[in-house]
Amino acid sequence: MSASYALVLRIPHARRTFATALLGRLSYGVVPLSVMLAVNRASGSYAVAGAAMALFGATVVLLAPARAALIDRYGPRRALVPLLTAYVVLLALLTAAVWRPGASPVLLGILTALAGACVPPLGPTMRTVWSRLAQDDKALLQRAYSLDGVAEELLFVSGPLLVGVLVGVVAPTAGIVVGAALMVAGTTGFVRSPAVRAVPPAAPSSVRRDSGGRRVLRRIARPVGAAAAVGLALGVLDLLVVVFAERHHHGAASVAWVLAALSAGSAVGGLLNGSVNWSLPARTRLTLLTACLGAALVGAGLAPGLGTLALVMAGAGFFVSPAVTTAYLIADATVAPEARTRAGAWVNTAVNAGSTGGTAAAGVLAGRLPVAGCFAVTGAVVVVTAVLGMTKGARGRGALREEVAVV
Repeated sequence: MSASYALVLRIPHARRTFATALLGRLSYGVVPLSVMLAVNRASGSYAVAGAAMALFGATVVLLAPARAALIDRYGPRRALVPLLTAYVVLLALLTAAVWRPGASPVLLGILTALAGACVPPLGPTMRTVWSRLAQDDKALLQRAYSLDGVAEELLFVSGPLLVGVLVGVVAPTAGIVVGAALMVAGTTGFVRSPAVRAVPPAAPSSVRRDSGGRRVLRRIARPVGAAAAVGLALGVLDLLVVVFAERHHHGAASVAWVLAALSAGSAVGGLLNGSVNWSLPARTRLTLLTACLGAALVGAGLAPGLGTLALVMAGAGFFVSPAVTTAYLIADATVAPEARTRAGAWVNTAVNAGSTGGTAAAGVLAGRLPVAGCFAVTGAVVVVTAVLGMTKGARGRGALREEVAVV
């Protein structure tokens, strides 16, 4: 396995480009929590802090395809620098607004929403760069995407830990400053990489033909649907694990261990998935991975205790990163090169939107069904989504293109 990933990092300019992208993406795990803590401190209201973070998250997720379209249309260098500038300026204004208590809730909401709208899309852009660096080597691209996905997951874990260290010694606003500095350093190094400079903007004819990105979404509807199902599962699990622990008389610390088992399983699954030269078509693998995730959720409801649930969650996590990685691979293979950033952004948006919807659905289910029933319903929805996606993909005009995405 180490040899296979070493091949990825030995690609010319790959290590430098990947390292700077990860540095900037660490900001994704630092800024949101820092903003929430700073807004809560300035307003003295959890409701205001929650509303501000909801606005930040909404603009980050819902406008991700639009920001990715700027990358495709103008190229990474011409699009990322203005987005970075606007993002840093808005974070600076937000830092000034929350520096002292008594800030206007309306002002805080506007600034957080605008900041979320301008977040530089380093993740989708890095995946576009990986596609060019792999030079149509599907096995190498799978390893690159797997490595990228596992690394990003670790960043989202380490970011809040860094915030926890910071707020222990300084004010929460320091976390916003640190997050902005990480984004500046990472994005600046990223756009200066020869691999990023080599990514061209889209031709004007392709921009007109794309009609605002609707064709891109239609062509990748299947991997986007599967990604949404994976996100739904993750969003439901975040709340159901808490409910399970409470009903078995365990504290909040035990919940963290169960969710850590889920993340660990996802990391292991992602690394193993990237190291295997699969003979199954990517479309078939995505169906199987998503269905296995759903089946694992059904089994989770039968766990007699928290220790068993942690083991089942590790098994469920084993399918999470491979499923998302495979969705990215299918989306990348289905669209034209000048639409790859948008395709990846749609998959990412589907995961985030599914997670948000899953958390809301879990709250409704938990009040009406026993926890085992909640797990079963969620797992069944994920399995049905996987099967329907396979049927639709086989009938669709893009099925042949997906079938050749064999790695």
